[in-house]
Amino acid sequence: MQARLARGILVAAAALVVALPRCAMAAQPRLPALIAHRAGAADAPENTLAAIRAALAHHSDGIWLSVQLSRDGVAVLYRPADLSALTPSRGPVASRTAAQLARINAGYAFRGGDPGAPWPYRAHAQGIPTLQQALRLIDRRVPVYLDLKSLPAQPLVAAVARVLDAERAWSTVRLYSTDARFQQLLAGRAQARLFESRDLTRRRLFALPLSARCQPPPAGTWMGLELRLPVELTEHFTLGLGRSRFDARPWSAASVACMRQAPRVHLVAFAVNSARAYREAACLGLDAVLVNSPARMRQVRAAAARGLHCRR
Repeated sequence: MQARLARGILVAAAALVVALPRCAMAAQPRLPALIAHRAGAADAPENTLAAIRAALAHHSDGIWLSVQLSRDGVAVLYRPADLSALTPSRGPVASRTAAQLARINAGYAFRGGDPGAPWPYRAHAQGIPTLQQALRLIDRRVPVYLDLKSLPAQPLVAAVARVLDAERAWSTVRLYSTDARFQQLLAGRAQARLFESRDLTRRRLFALPLSARCQPPPAGTWMGLELRLPVELTEHFTLGLGRSRFDARPWSAASVACMRQAPRVHLVAFAVNSARAYREAACLGLDAVLVNSPARMRQVRAAAARGLHCRR
């Protein structure tokens, strides 16, 4: 019987062998920085200027923004494939000009914490902003992370580059995408600061548990992946397919130690939105975490600073 892993799901077997993370250091570990995911999607409408202001008010250590391209070639902030996911409008972002997108309420679907007023931004519309507007709002001392979302890749890369050139913001921005074509296009720009591709990060993190091989990245690499990752193992054999699903933990004490063999690596865990997950990331020694609520996670970090108990 011949078995092989399907593309994109090779990591599942790691869930069987990666133990719960243990903190290898006796002293209090450095607490991971808080990066406001989509500018803090749980505190205000995601990727809006209101969310950016809230993230800054809660002293986020960085701001992560989702970028797409408007019909007239402007880099704008929006994540889903269709406007209907978050707004009262329909259609792809690329079907509207930047001026039209600015008049669409990106806060329409945001639910507030007050049961008596569950839709706080329906009466206070938040238009879809441009990347340039966002960068002008953010203090240059606050790092910005751009998640490039829309295809084809080349027009979006060109639009983002025009903004970064105009704002002289290359040194404060780091670029990410789940599609490796963006990294390939940006690799030719000397000033571009990149995360390595998601595919490569996934392979590195699971090479150790799957094949007992440590594959550290080059010096200075930035790596990002979820703290926990739902994956599927597919086995191909003569009579058909066998599939098993797992809740994998790509970040483990062993995989972090392997990555740390390279100097100046930066390890970022995505989807860290609870006190337990934050403590886990801290005990693993990760550099930063993506959080949906900077307001809440700021309190979690403060509690961890008063005393973090990691298992040896």
